Amino acid sequence: MTLEHFDGAVTVITGGASGIGLACARALYGQGAHVVLADNNTQGLQKASQLIQQENPTSTAQVIAVPTDVTDEGQVQAIINRALDIRGGIDLVITCAGLGRGGLVDQFSAQEMALMMDVNFMGTFHCVRAALPNMRAQHSGHFVFLSSVAGKLCPPILSGYAATKWAVRGFSSALRAELYGSGIGVTTVYPAWVDTPMIHQEDTMGNMEIEALLTAEQVAEEIVKAVREDKRDLTLAPNQDIALLLQIMDDDQDKAEDLAGAAFQRRIQEIAQQQD
Repeated sequence: MTLEHFDGAVTVITGGASGIGLACARALYGQGAHVVLADNNTQGLQKASQLIQQENPTSTAQVIAVPTDVTDEGQVQAIINRALDIRGGIDLVITCAGLGRGGLVDQFSAQEMALMMDVNFMGTFHCVRAALPNMRAQHSGHFVFLSSVAGKLCPPILSGYAATKWAVRGFSSALRAELYGSGIGVTTVYPAWVDTPMIHQEDTMGNMEIEALLTAEQVAEEIVKAVREDKRDLTLAPNQDIALLLQIMDDDQDKAEDLAGAAFQRRIQEIAQQQD
């Protein structure tokens, strides 16, 4: 069943203290949705909750902020239970919690990789496991999973990050097939670089020069629209080079990998020459 109206809808958003998660919460609360925000940034979570309510002082919808580690299955179940307390059902779950780490694979620790997979993929998995029984019982509901264009491409230095986002992509595709005819929708979002705190953290992306191509508000607006339209794939790639590589990846993955690899090696040579 398509979720066409958000007035009175119960929404759970992970990564809700900032970035895309906060932007989605603001957009949905502004349309009358109850919002349960989850994030491990307790201070940021409280500020986000206050901001959302200040923007809509006459709203009767609830905003509930719950400090949450999405890698902990029990804590994820707790936020779903808080959402169920509102009116006994959950209409929308948006998984925005995520980590970004970059670096050459032989310089990337197993501990870093495991944490990133736990947050980016297992956090999504835990949300589905916790919310799905209710959605099945009511024969309706919608999941939105944040992947990335890295979940469709082959970016050097981001092999670990890409692996987590490809995992979200594969999981969501198989889940849609598994939920066929259930009334439960799944939208997977593949944005290019978004202006969020993640891309501004020092050394998180292996010292890559990152240009933000989208705002969190732009992505949130497209997500709300995609949920209304029950859209499965929301790819947001305003950069022509990224759009071209996505097309090449669809047509000829071997060629896309070779092009990305050749460009990467040229860049390494340029850096080496500059240091000489």
